[in-house]
Amino acid sequence: MKIFALTFALGVVSGITMSFQFGTNWPGFMERVGNIAGPLLGYEVLTAFFMEATFLGVMLFGMKRVSPRVHTLYTVIVAIGTTISAFWILSLNSWMHTPTGHEIIDGVFYPKDWFEIIFNPSFGYRLSHMLLASGITASFLVAGISAYRLLKDDHKHAPKLTLKVALTVAVILTPLQAFVGDLHGLNTFKHQPQKVVAMEGVWETEKGAPLLLFAIPNEKTRDNDFEIAIPNLASLILTHEMEGEIKGLNEFEGAHPPVKPVFFGFRVMVGLGLLMILVAVITRYGGRSKFCVSLKS
Repeated sequence: MKIFALTFALGVVSGITMSFQFGTNWPGFMERVGNIAGPLLGYEVLTAFFMEATFLGVMLFGMKRVSPRVHTLYTVIVAIGTTISAFWILSLNSWMHTPTGHEIIDGVFYPKDWFEIIFNPSFGYRLSHMLLASGITASFLVAGISAYRLLKDDHKHAPKLTLKVALTVAVILTPLQAFVGDLHGLNTFKHQPQKVVAMEGVWETEKGAPLLLFAIPNEKTRDNDFEIAIPNLASLILTHEMEGEIKGLNEFEGAHPPVKPVFFGFRVMVGLGLLMILVAVITRYGGRSKFCVSLKS
């Protein structure tokens, strides 16, 4: 409960800071898209923030003042509220990547169809990707706390049960996240191909593009150094054809993100994802120890 309160406080503080940044850091952007961004952020406050704040108080301070069932109910309501917050925030974030349902008059964006704005082409992928990431983060956090308690010879039933539940959730969500991430990547490749080819480090348009396990992108020469690649695999993943054509970064010169941060960030993400799958499966089914409780526990 204390750890959740701390992370929730950090989230509130960072959220408040971002609301100020819209005016202090990006006033020109907000002047143009405020007719859409403003209502979406307002919906988040009206439908979620007040609910979270109200029931969070009972969740944090009411454990000994209300019945366990009521406390559990309020905890669930807090979780629902944070999920609704994610819905509206990811809707705005997704719309900025794949804007639809608007018209532009004198350089200013005006809403035409709120349904299209909210449920824009990348919204479902980004929301599901983020909610799964939140579930995975929570499962590993709970597993870590439970393992720490067992390491300190806490022989109560609770840490054994929470460790088993957390690892079970992680075993389910981590491979599901990889699947959803692949769908999200394909959606991004459709709407923002320059971002995906930056992740893949593909400079020249080619058929049968290789998947780079490692390389050092060189934006001066617009090429890669020290490539280690698997032939045709990038084309297979992105086009579902061994000889599928992928447009290279040189087709988007001046209109693609910085390559190195995206290229290495993507590989760090994939590596951590595979590591989490491995850790979740091994610790859930790897036998009994102070850190792992078997199915027979």
